[in-house]
Amino acid sequence: MSAAPLLALNGVCKRYGAVEVLIDIELEIRAGQVVALLGDNGAGKSTLVKVISGVAPADKGDIRWEGRPVHIRRANDARDLGIATVYQDLALCGNLDVVGNLFLGREIRRFGFLDEMEMERRTLHLLERLTRGVPELRAPVVSLSSGQRQTVAIARSLLGDPRLLLLDEPTAALGLRQTTEVLDLIDELRDRGLGVLLISHNMGDVKALADRAVVLRLGRNNGFFDVNTASQEQIISSITGATENAPRRPTHQEAAW
Repeated sequence: MSAAPLLALNGVCKRYGAVEVLIDIELEIRAGQVVALLGDNGAGKSTLVKVISGVAPADKGDIRWEGRPVHIRRANDARDLGIATVYQDLALCGNLDVVGNLFLGREIRRFGFLDEMEMERRTLHLLERLTRGVPELRAPVVSLSSGQRQTVAIARSLLGDPRLLLLDEPTAALGLRQTTEVLDLIDELRDRGLGVLLISHNMGDVKALADRAVVLRLGRNNGFFDVNTASQEQIISSITGATENAPRRPTHQEAAW
């Protein structure tokens, strides 16, 4: 029997007032796997990320972490489980350097003073593990390329050694070369055993990188796909609603992907 998934959602719902944004959502993410979360604007992708990250807790439904039921009510709950999120806006401070951004709010102190040398050492060690082109550690982030900023944001999310990484449109504002660098980085994180939830509109990125794809439409599941066997047309049809799939749990075969 295969190990339990890192994260499993069953019947998750989220409502804002009278508006049901998520309805009976099913989702599984396993260690060493990239799952693409797809859907048109308004499908519920961002809300689902907020539910998983603890920013907007689910109103009902079952959430399991490695097979045991958990409650994610706050961002700290997700962080304590080992879930990290990199949002599309990256939330970096352009006037701070790379080290300052990585340790903003969790600075290392020694004898009451900032331990700049230790923070710089840890930053260099982490970036060298992630990328060949390490940016100048004391350069203001505003001076870095878009790809380098994305790398810094991902590096910051990895400081706490998470086991599940949520990436919201990580290549949306990148050129071809920078996109390739970020996709290579995500591939490396998967090889290191992290689970990755990739929110993307780019089918090229999805086909190149993801193991599975989960489609949301109007707040409901509208398709579960093995990216290696499903055609791009099948997935797009599910996104646009040309193919309407009744909400259902993944099959045993899908759960084993």
